[in-house]
Amino acid sequence: MHAVANVAAAASQAPLQVSGLTHRYDAKVVLDRVDLSLEPGSVLGLIGRNGAGKSTLIRAMLGLLVPDAGSAFVFGEAALKLSDPVKERLGYVPQQPDALAWLTAAQMFDYLSRFYPRWDHRFVDSTLQRWKIAPKKVMAKLSPGERQRVDLIRALAPQPELLVLDEPAAALDPVARRELLREIALRAGESGTTVLFSTHIVSDLERVASDIAFLHEGKLLLHCAVDDTKERYARLWLPAKLAYAAPASRFDKRRHEDGSISVVIERDDDGAWPDATQLPGARVDALGLEDLFVEIAE
Repeated sequence: MHAVANVAAAASQAPLQVSGLTHRYDAKVVLDRVDLSLEPGSVLGLIGRNGAGKSTLIRAMLGLLVPDAGSAFVFGEAALKLSDPVKERLGYVPQQPDALAWLTAAQMFDYLSRFYPRWDHRFVDSTLQRWKIAPKKVMAKLSPGERQRVDLIRALAPQPELLVLDEPAAALDPVARRELLREIALRAGESGTTVLFSTHIVSDLERVASDIAFLHEGKLLLHCAVDDTKERYARLWLPAKLAYAAPASRFDKRRHEDGSISVVIERDDDGAWPDATQLPGARVDALGLEDLFVEIAE
């Protein structure tokens, strides 16, 4: 009983928190004991290749999917039993929005605004105009990019404290994508909105994310501040004669045709690299965020 209370108390400090989240589709494990917590006011970029489990994780986090194991909390409430007051604090855009497609954008906004006391009508009108979206056009007839923009407006209009975006830029052109990232940065900076967005576009992370979480084959391989990645991770290359000395790593080792080995390494709690980096013939290469993504994902 005390353990359950302690978990709930810890979760109440985080806008979004999951522990031991596990899920399978048939025999395939798509989430493997994922632990993740968002700090208030942070912008977390969830990165991973297509099929890594990002959308499944987001849906389980928000109570839209019942996981096989583990727990999820939103503002301290169990994700599967969210109250209306907590839902009012949450904005969510799925990867492929298709709800209420038979309505016009204006009709959808008018309907939804009745459920949110902080609905920003001025933001809706100005953003529709800026993005040149016809408010009286049926949403089913909008292009994928226009539909995604409408859904972004819908998620932002209630002025949420927590904004969750699943591949929000997937159908947007470069100009619209940059506008979206600017809006995310503005919300986080001025209003203290906590943001989680999934992507496989590394440049988007570097523009707005304060933190990064890397999901690979259902496992959360790393979670740290974006600025820490260059200092914390590197690539160690060892020639064939030193391959035996490759240090243990939670990332896959890569063996090359000439017998050499490369592996992503990280500093220990004291800030030191593994001892193998000091061997004659060893080479340590700095890794940018995109390099790190490629090294882990391949």
